[in-house]
Formats: sequence, structure tokens, C-alpha cells
Amino acid sequence: MWFDRDIGARIRRVAQQFPALVLTGARQTGKTALLRNLFPAATFVSLDLPSMAHQADTAGDEFIRDQPEPLIVDEIQYAPGLFRHLKRLIDTDRHRMGRFLMTGSQKFQLMQSVSESLAGRCAVLELDTLSVAEVRAALGENTPPPAEMLWRGGYPELHRSPSLDPRDFFTGYVATYLERDVRQLMRVASLRDFERFIRACALRGGQLLNLAELARDVAIAGSTARDWLSVLEASGQVVLLEPWFNNAGKRMIKTPKLYFRDTGLMCFLLGLDSAAALERSPFLGHVWETFILGQMLRAKQATGTAANVFFWRDAQGTEVDFVIEHEGRLRLVEAKWAAQIEDTRVATPLLKVRNQLGKKAADEHWILCRTARSHRWPREPGVRILNGYEFTGWFPT
Repeated sequence: MWFDRDIGARIRRVAQQFPALVLTGARQTGKTALLRNLFPAATFVSLDLPSMAHQADTAGDEFIRDQPEPLIVDEIQYAPGLFRHLKRLIDTDRHRMGRFLMTGSQKFQLMQSVSESLAGRCAVLELDTLSVAEVRAALGENTPPPAEMLWRGGYPELHRSPSLDPRDFFTGYVATYLERDVRQLMRVASLRDFERFIRACALRGGQLLNLAELARDVAIAGSTARDWLSVLEASGQVVLLEPWFNNAGKRMIKTPKLYFRDTGLMCFLLGLDSAAALERSPFLGHVWETFILGQMLRAKQATGTAANVFFWRDAQGTEVDFVIEHEGRLRLVEAKWAAQIEDTRVATPLLKVRNQLGKKAADEHWILCRTARSHRWPREPGVRILNGYEFTGWFPT
């Protein structure tokens, strides 16, 4: 089964504007399959094979000469020495676009190589796991219901093979991730401690990051916790969401929030063994909030919008889950698992912040829940109640 990816059109467009393109993202998000589907005539070579990676890294000129263009190079991070050869080739003809299409699972390492060798010559895009809209486009009425989708997550293999137990998939996924990405990105004395660290992060998903507390609970140094968190970011497992901050305005809390990029992995790390267990879990609200942020970030990647996503928490403790900043105006977004919103207090923080923002506030703000019918908040026309599981209009097009 093939899943059309919303970011596909943007990849094609960008490949016509740059000589090289790097598609990053966590393992098994479908990077390789997507590039091969979008560019079927391109030559393909994978650096997963150590001998091939060694040749590309140490004899880049010969390696490239043997491969007709356009060329897809899979897992480019295994051959950082190849970038300087790509630079020389690109500079011989800067007008030829889409010559080198690369994938990589370690964004920070790739960005260092790109900035050193391919600055201005290479675009970098990121691929997450499937959005619910992408799953729905492929599966139609067989799309999992909300709790099942959140528990299963968006890794393509879990939807290509519905009989595959997510627990079996993620057991293998985490083991492979620890052995490959973690060992390569940094020397970790104990992979067991790192796995405990990941699970401790899952317990704090959707919450303000407290590195000191995280380090204490895993019995590691604060500097180690900071380094290990950077590994999770670099390999596309977590994202740190920054608070909206205006130097000219009120003092805001500057601590970021920690989110997993895939709710299925988060649920696995939390030890939730079914969708029903998720619905009974005290973590359900945080998982739903993680899901909503994930849909926004996937839409942002697909559209290339200049809009940015933050959260709001001021010094007085007023909190709003998300803030979408676009063209100088702020849209406030709350995420609630409820099937319908009846308690007027749900909108209280949103309305309070909207009034503080004044002209900076957008004309419309959202509460994303599981309502059967999206509608305007009866008590406040400037607030819309939306079905967060079905909504797709995250950013202006």
C-alpha cells in the first residue's frame, strides 16, 4: 500500500530550485520510499552498506562518477566526506537543479555538513510520520478511530500492515534506534540508562521541560541529560516547543515544552498496551495535545508556510496550549480530548490572553476537540470549536 505524502509537492518544487536536497526525519518515516516514488528515473544508492559508505566517504569523486544523475543517496550521514565532492561538482554548473537527492536520519549532523559544504546549494526538508489526513486518504473508512490512531501512531508500516502489533513494532524500533542512532551520535556508557531516559521523557511529554528533575529521576548528571535530549532531537524523536516571547511585552516563561513527534512511540514508552488503556490513562490529555501539535507541524512542513507555532505561559501562570504566529498576528489554540465542549471555563485562558494581545490577536481562535460538528462558540463568535481529528486548515495557503 502506498501513502501519498502531503510534502511531496513541496519536495518536487524545491528540487527544481536547488542543485541538492536533503530529506531528514526519524528512521522508518518513509524518506527513501518517498524520494524513489517522486523521482523514479533517479539512480539510487544506499550507504547503509558499510563498504559503500566507506567508498563514498573516502573516494567521493570515484563514487559519484560511477553513479548517473539525478542521484538519490540514502543515509548520507554515513559519508560526511562526500559533501565536499558534491560541492565541487555543483559549482561546475550551478544552473542544473535536482542533481543530488539525499536522505538522513540525524538532522544536526547533516546540518553541520550542509552548512560547511553546501550552503546556498542545498535545501533541507523534514519528513515526519503519517498525518491522519494522509492515513485517511489511503484507508478511507478503514482509518482508525481517534484513540486507536493516537495509540498506533503514524509510522507507515503500522498502517500498511494493520495486523502488526504496535508493541512488537516499537520494541524492535527502539532497540534498533539505540544501537544505531544513539551509538553513532555519541558515546553512551549505558544504553539501558538511555532507554530509561527516553521513557522518563515520555512521562513528561506535553509538559514544561525540567532538565534537573529529568536528570535526577534517571540518576544522571544534568549535562548528560542535556546531551541526551539533543540526541533525541537530532534523530527526530522529540521536539522542544518554545514559548511565544515578545521582548517589548510582558515577561514570559522561557522554558520550552517537550513533545514526542509520534504519539504511537510515546504511548509505547508509557507502557500503554491498547487504545482502551490510553483512554483510561491520566496521560490521555498530553497524548491528544501531542497529536494536535504533530498535525500542525506536519502541515507546516508540507506547505512551507512562514507561520510559526509556540505555546503561551506568562509569569502569572496563564497557559494556552499553542500559539500560531503568522504575519504579526497570533491565533490561540487549545487542545481538549472531550467529545463536546460545554464548560465555559475551557475558553477562559484563551479569552484572557486574546484580550491582553489586543490588535496582535487574530480574528479567530480555536478549541480542538472531538466534536461531531465544527461550529462557532455560542458565547463568543471569535472562537471556533473544531474537530481536531479531521481538521486540515492549519495554515493559510
